[in-house]
Amino acid sequence: MLRISCLSRLANTLYSCRVVTHCQHPPAAWRGFHVSAANLKRRKTAEEKKSPRIIEYSPKKAQEVASDIWRHMSVAQLAKELDRPLDDVQEAMLYVKGADNIEADAKLPDLKIIQEIAKKLGAKTRVVATPESANEDDQRERDVAPRPPAPPELLQPRPPVVTVMGHVDHGKTTLLDSLRGADVAGGEAGGITQHIGAFTVTLENGERVTFLDTPGHAAFSAMRARGAVATDIIVLVVAAEDGVMAQTREVIQLAKEAQVPIIVALNKIDKPEANIEKSKRELAQMGLALEEHGGDVQVIPISALKGTNLQLLAEAVSTQATLMGLRSDPTGLVEGIVVESKTDPRRGKLSTAIVSRGTLRKGAVLLSGLSHAKVRGLFDHNGQPLSEAPPGTPVEILGWRELPLAGDLILEVETEKKAHAVLKFREHEAQREKVESSSDDIRRKEEEHQAKYRADREARRLAGRFRVRGGQRVKQLDDNEGKPRVSVIIKGDVHGSVEAILDVLETYSSNDSCRLDIVHYGVGNVTEGDLELAKAFDAIIYAFAVEVPQPKAAKDVNVRSYNIIYRLIDDLKEQLSSKLPPVEVEEVLGEANVLQNFLINEGRKEVPVAGCRCTKGLLKKAQKFRLLRDGEIVYDGPLESMRHLKNEVDTIKKDVECGLRFRDTKVMPQPGDILQCYTTHMEAQQTDWDPGF
Repeated sequence: MLRISCLSRLANTLYSCRVVTHCQHPPAAWRGFHVSAANLKRRKTAEEKKSPRIIEYSPKKAQEVASDIWRHMSVAQLAKELDRPLDDVQEAMLYVKGADNIEADAKLPDLKIIQEIAKKLGAKTRVVATPESANEDDQRERDVAPRPPAPPELLQPRPPVVTVMGHVDHGKTTLLDSLRGADVAGGEAGGITQHIGAFTVTLENGERVTFLDTPGHAAFSAMRARGAVATDIIVLVVAAEDGVMAQTREVIQLAKEAQVPIIVALNKIDKPEANIEKSKRELAQMGLALEEHGGDVQVIPISALKGTNLQLLAEAVSTQATLMGLRSDPTGLVEGIVVESKTDPRRGKLSTAIVSRGTLRKGAVLLSGLSHAKVRGLFDHNGQPLSEAPPGTPVEILGWRELPLAGDLILEVETEKKAHAVLKFREHEAQREKVESSSDDIRRKEEEHQAKYRADREARRLAGRFRVRGGQRVKQLDDNEGKPRVSVIIKGDVHGSVEAILDVLETYSSNDSCRLDIVHYGVGNVTEGDLELAKAFDAIIYAFAVEVPQPKAAKDVNVRSYNIIYRLIDDLKEQLSSKLPPVEVEEVLGEANVLQNFLINEGRKEVPVAGCRCTKGLLKKAQKFRLLRDGEIVYDGPLESMRHLKNEVDTIKKDVECGLRFRDTKVMPQPGDILQCYTTHMEAQQTDWDPGF
C-alpha cells in the first residue's frame, strides 16, 4: 500500500508541473521547483563512501610544433620545413589560389600563400626572418659567376694573347706596325700611345696571335695593369740605347705579380748609341733570369723600324705559346674581359673585349659589372663585321645600354629578364656596400655635430635664458669659403683615358691653397648638358681627343681640347697657378761689411754711423736694408743717410767704402756685422703640384 501511495503522489506531482508550465502566470511557490535526472540520482552506500576515490583523466593530444616560414622561400625549402614530401606540397599548391609555379626552385613571395599551403597540409606555421644559409643560397642564385672549368675533352687550342709593354717611346707601336704591316705610330698624337689597342696578327707560319698595345706613359699605369691581367705572354720592349727605365721596372713587377712569362724585345739595335750588353745587365739586375745565364727569359735583339729579327721574335712567341698549351672551351655561355670602352657619336656605346670562353654571336645578352648589352654587332680591329668571335679573339661589341668599365669581367646570361634581375641585385649590393663603407664617416660627423651641439647648449646655459634672445643669428661660414677654386669637367674618347686623367688629378694635394673640384667626367663628345653644367659651376671643360661644339654654342664656356695627356695637365697647372694670389718676392741687390762704428753729432744728439765697404752688388739708398749679426736680424728698415767722402750719394758700387746711418738711432752697428740691401716685388705664384711626369 505504501508503494502504491508513493507512486500516485509522484504522478500527481508530475502532472501538476506540466500544467503549471503551460500557465502564463504560475504561482510563486512553484517557480523554483525543478525535476531532473540529478534529483533522482541514487545515493552512495557506506561501503562505497569508504572506498578510495579514483580520478580518471582523458589523454591529452600531443603538442604540435610550428614550422618556420619566411618570405621568398622556395617550394623545396617549404617542404623541408614542413617535413613533408615535395610531391605533397606540390599537390596542395594546386588547390591554393596564386600558387601557380610548383617547381622545386620556384620562389613564394607572398606569406599568405605560404600559410594557406601549410594549412592545406594541416601544419602550423611561424613567420621568421630569412636564415643566413637561405640568404647565401639566394645570392648565388640571383647573381651570375664564371662557370667551373670545362672537362678536358671540350678544350680546343686558341690563339695566345700577347701584350706589348715597355717604357714610353721605346718602340712598342712601331714593332706592332711592322708585325701587321700598318702605320699606327705615325697617326698617334705626340707619337705616344694613349689607349689599349687589341688586334689579331697572322704570323708567317700561319698561326694567329692576339696582340695588346698598351701605353708606356707614366699616367697610364692602370691600363698597363689591366693589360698584364688579361694576357698570356708579355713582350717587354726595351730600347737598347736607354736600357731599363721607370715603366720597364713597373712592367717587370706587374708580370711577377700576375705570374705571366716575359719575352724581352731589345729594340733600336740599329742606332749607333745602342748598348746591348748594358741593357742585358740591367735586366738581370731587375731579377729576370735570362736564357744566356741559364734562365727561361728569352732576349731577342730587334729593330722594329727596319724589321731586323722580327721573324725570330714571332717564333719565340709561338714557341712560348706552344709550351704553355693554351686551350679553351668554345661552347656554352660566353666569358671575356673588357679591354677598353668608348662612346661613338654615330654608333653609340662600344667596348673592345677579348673572349676567353665560349663563342660570342649577335643577339647574345651580356653582363659586365652594372652594365648589360644585347649584342647588335661584332667588329674586328679594322671595323669589319664579324659573324662570331671564338676564344682568344679581340672584338668590338655594339649594343651596350650603359658603358662598361675597362677591366670588368663579361658574362653571358640566357635572357634579358635574367640580366635585369642580376643588375637589380648588383645595384642593391653596391648600394649596401657604399652605405657600410661610409658608415664610419657618418658616425664621425654625427659625433662632431653632437659635440658642437653640446658646446652651444652649454654656452646658452651659461649666458642665461633671456640674454640670448633677440640676438642676430650668426652666419655659418664654410671652411672652404673664400679660397680660390678651379672646377673642371673631363670628357674623353675612351674610358681608359678618362681613368688615367682622373688618376693624375687624384695626386693633387694642394687644396689648402687652391681647391680642385671635379664637377663631372664621362666618355664621349661634349654635349649641351656639359655646357650647361659648366655655366652653372663656372667650370673648365677639358675635351680629350673628342669633338667640341662650335664656338657659338659654347659661348661663355671655357672649352679646352687636347689629345696629349701631359699637355692637358700642364694647362690645368697654369689654371691653378693663375688662381693663386701673388706673393712678395725678395731680391738682394748688394751686401756690405761693417768695418767700424762712428758716433757723430746731429744737433744736440750723438747718432751712430756704420763705416762699411760694399762687397757684392750695389747699395741703393732708396731701398731697404737689413743688419745681420751672427745670423740674426738686428735691424730691418730704411736708411736716413748714405755718404761717400762726406758727400750724400744714392748708390755705392762694389769695393767702395761709405758711411750709413739708419733711421732708428738706437741701433748700434758693430764691426763684423753684415749689411744687406734688398728690394721686394709682387710675383705670380706657381702651384707646387707635381703629377709625376
